[in-house]
Order: sequence, then structure tokens, then C-alpha cells
Amino acid sequence: MARKHHQLDVNGISMHVVEEGEGPLVLLCHGWPESWYSWRHQLTALAAAGFRAVAPDMRGYGKTTAPASIDDYTMLHHAGDLVGLVKALGAETAAIVGHDWGAPAAWNTALMRPDMFRAVAGLSVPYSPRGAISLTDMLKKQGLHRFYIMYFQQPGVAEAEFERDPKATLRRVLYSASGSPPESFQWNATVPEGGGLLDTTIEPDVLPEWLTEADLDFYAGEFSRAGFRGGLNWYRAVHRSWQLLAPWAGASIRQPSFFIAGTRDGVIRGPAGKAALEKLEQSLPGLRGKLLIEGAGHWIQQERPAEVNEALIGFLKGCDLR
Repeated sequence: MARKHHQLDVNGISMHVVEEGEGPLVLLCHGWPESWYSWRHQLTALAAAGFRAVAPDMRGYGKTTAPASIDDYTMLHHAGDLVGLVKALGAETAAIVGHDWGAPAAWNTALMRPDMFRAVAGLSVPYSPRGAISLTDMLKKQGLHRFYIMYFQQPGVAEAEFERDPKATLRRVLYSASGSPPESFQWNATVPEGGGLLDTTIEPDVLPEWLTEADLDFYAGEFSRAGFRGGLNWYRAVHRSWQLLAPWAGASIRQPSFFIAGTRDGVIRGPAGKAALEKLEQSLPGLRGKLLIEGAGHWIQQERPAEVNEALIGFLKGCDLR
């Protein structure tokens, strides 16, 4: 099936989207540092299975508008973008799937608009209901001032590091967070004093099978043109998002839901992610299943596309998406 690219006016921004197939609409939301391209394997598989698969460049990425203000990157903005995207595509309802930062965007959008989003799946980042304090305040309270999320807070610092050589940045980050490094390596993204995040990563001797030079060239081209600031602003809006999500404190996502991650993913191996994973049955009353893929890392839909595609298609076919 033909893969189509569009620029759509959505929620006050211009959003670049890629779509393939016809049928019930499925939105695919990427995370950091990625683009629509991270769903390249899923677009074709979902289309072949009878779905209309749509992967946008999320706010701040690729060919989608990147507002200058950090306050324009709250979770309410991301949910507004996804609601607006469904309308711009001429649909009334959709299923939503998210990976990395796209997972909280998907979870929270499904939480806010159960009438529109009939099913939700998260990859890598399990659903975690709004806590008593924001993530950044929790990290400060725990003394984790050099954790990568805190390193990202000061505008311009991480941008300067990453934009010196976007291709090298992406190669090191994508490899280090994946399941491809030796078992002895587990990425600890705590930035050393006087250093940068890339000092915590490792360089691959050769690229893993799931990440080609052509893939890296595509990503590097996108970030060379658009820069890293838009994606980093998602992290800088964490506290403001927590404030704005107060009306949904204690609410549940009751639609059919699914979770997928790799056993070597640092998100679910950390204390917060591990706790959220263990509580999924309570926090997601409509949970249809969770799949942990042995040996896979953080970039699950790129590292193990066949297994992810089979699980997503099976889940979506079992949902009423009308």
C-alpha cells in the first residue's frame, strides 16, 4: 500500500504525518529522540492487517512545528494535538499507541478522551497515575540532580552537546539504550559532573541489525534540520504537566489496554518503572495483557518488529474500534 505524507493544521500547529492503509484509525506516537520513522515497520504491518495507521512527527520534532516556549509542551498540548489529529484526518474515533514519551502522551490522551480513543497501548513506559509530587520534584527530593532528566532541564545545555554531531549522538543513544550491548553493560544515565549525557553511553563496534546506516542518516538529517530543543522541551514541561493533570488525579483508563517492553529496557528496570509495571493490573482496569520480550531493549518496535507487530495486531483486532 502507498505510504502518504501530509502536513495538517492541528491544534494551532502544522503537523507532519505519515499514513498507510485503510480501516479503523490507529495513531502511533513516537518518543525521544525519534520521529515518525521509528514506526516504519508497524505502518506497513498494520495497513496489511486492515488498519489505517498514522504516525505523526510529534510536537517539536521533524517537520512538525516546534514552538519556542516550554509552556507549549505540556501533556494537555500533546493530548490536544492528538485529538485534533483525529479530527483533521476526518475520523471520530481511533486507537492510540505510544512509545517512550509517546506512551505517556497516549495513556493520558486515552484518560482524558475515552469517547474518542477506544483502545490504548504503551511501549516501554508503563502507565503511571499522577502522583503526589511531580517527577522532577521527586528526583530533587531523592538527590538525583545529575539524572539525565534533570540534566535536560536547563535550556541550551543538552542541545549544545547533542547538536555538535547529531549522527554520533543518535548512534550512541540508540545503541546504549537498546538490548544490543553486551549483557555486562546496563546504561546508567546519570551525567558526571562537568560532563554530558554522551559520556555515559558507549560506541558500537558495528551497528546492530535493527539499526542501519540509512536509518541513522534519516534520523540525523531530521535532527540536523530541526534541532533537539523541541524534544527536550517535553522534559522541561514535566512539572507544569503534573500541575495541569490535577483534575484527572485518581481517574482510571478503562478502555482496552496493552503494554509491551523489552526485558533489558532501563525504564522498567528502574525503581519507578518496575513499580508501575507491577501495578498495571490495578491502574489499567481494561488491561488485556502485557508482553515482555526477552533480551530486547528500549527501542522495542524497531528492535523486535515482528513480535511487536503480532502483539499489537492481535490486541487491536480484539477491540471494538467503531
